[in-house]
Amino acid sequence: MFSFRFLVALCIVFFSLFASISSHEFKIDGKVLELDESNFDSAISSFDYIFVDFYAPWCGHCKRLSPELDKAAPMLSGLTKPIVIAKVNADKYSRLASKYEIDGFPTLKVFMHGVPTEYNGPRKSDLLVRYLRKFVAPDVTVLESDSAITEFVEAAGTAFPIFIGFRLDESAISNLAIKYKKNAWFSVAKDFSEKNHGSVPALLALHPSFNEQSIFYGPFEDKFLGEFIQQSLLPLTLPMSPEGMKLLKDDDRKIVLTIMEDETHVESTALIKLLRAAASANRDLVFGYVGFNQWQDFAEAFEVDRKTPLPKMVVWDGNEVFFTVIGSESIHGEDQGSQITLFLERFREGKVVQKQLGPSFFGYIISLIGMRTVYIIVFLIAVMFLIATVGKEDPVGAPTPYRSASASTVVADSSDAHVSAHKED
Repeated sequence: MFSFRFLVALCIVFFSLFASISSHEFKIDGKVLELDESNFDSAISSFDYIFVDFYAPWCGHCKRLSPELDKAAPMLSGLTKPIVIAKVNADKYSRLASKYEIDGFPTLKVFMHGVPTEYNGPRKSDLLVRYLRKFVAPDVTVLESDSAITEFVEAAGTAFPIFIGFRLDESAISNLAIKYKKNAWFSVAKDFSEKNHGSVPALLALHPSFNEQSIFYGPFEDKFLGEFIQQSLLPLTLPMSPEGMKLLKDDDRKIVLTIMEDETHVESTALIKLLRAAASANRDLVFGYVGFNQWQDFAEAFEVDRKTPLPKMVVWDGNEVFFTVIGSESIHGEDQGSQITLFLERFREGKVVQKQLGPSFFGYIISLIGMRTVYIIVFLIAVMFLIATVGKEDPVGAPTPYRSASASTVVADSSDAHVSAHKED
């Protein structure tokens, strides 16, 4: 009898354990997984590559993204190294949101072998698939012919810069390729027509979307290669926009910013070519440009208005400080190339005036801080308010609901800020 009861108990334990394990089994079937706090860690450990959408049900951007993920999921699951798409209601499962520092919706992350990295790429299904393919591609792709080079460049698309090493050993750039894998495509060409590719060995950097390229001829040591690759992650001339600003996040170089009336004008196109030449000779600086008509708020932060003689050049530290160069406040006229050269010479000589960004740009800076910081600020204000209120003596016999009402008002305001917070597409 004892043995029978023991056997029954053992079976119950076994089937409970089996049910628990089975409930966390996942299949690569081209569907978007819905994860929560009970199965998230299991899912992350089950797949080498998993793309996670941390969303909130009330977020409009999240609602528009959802059908795009549904369309992308089967395409990504069919890759040689499949990528699984999953989503988490981060508004409901706040512990997960806190663990992964989710401060707005939607927040997108790619988990590669369990390690998360922020995803800031496109959100339309076809572009998202092309973008994510890079995460499962080889660190360095070996190209054996001219046609292979062409196919590699076409398949890579325009979302990332492309590096091709001609007559370079794969090991020469493998460490750097791993370091910058989320930022660029890397390859080495083993067999090709030298008449089509000039002197070798060389490392070619392409920016297809900007129609730009740079070539590095050595020395091929980690220090110099790394410097070239890091500088070449940005195009020679970067159009300033909210998307362009994201590219500057990990670059600590100062920005030579040219503000023109309109980026699309013929004279602006000629000026951008001159800036590109200057950028090629001054790789320790980032060269950016913006049209007043394209982004007025941004331009106004640098003391530019409708009456300012344009084009105008300044040097920006990427934060709240910029520098005007004495004697080079504007670069108008015929010989703009010489004026750009003079501007750079005077800047390097320290002939500058330091200034603060205008107030019209502070709102944009705040938007980059993230809602997590906003929550902290709201919390600190609430605490300071309560301390100040508690420190006051209430009149004898006076009722005390005022204190509770004030506290609840602060909490309500914080809640409203939370509900309205979401990341832009």
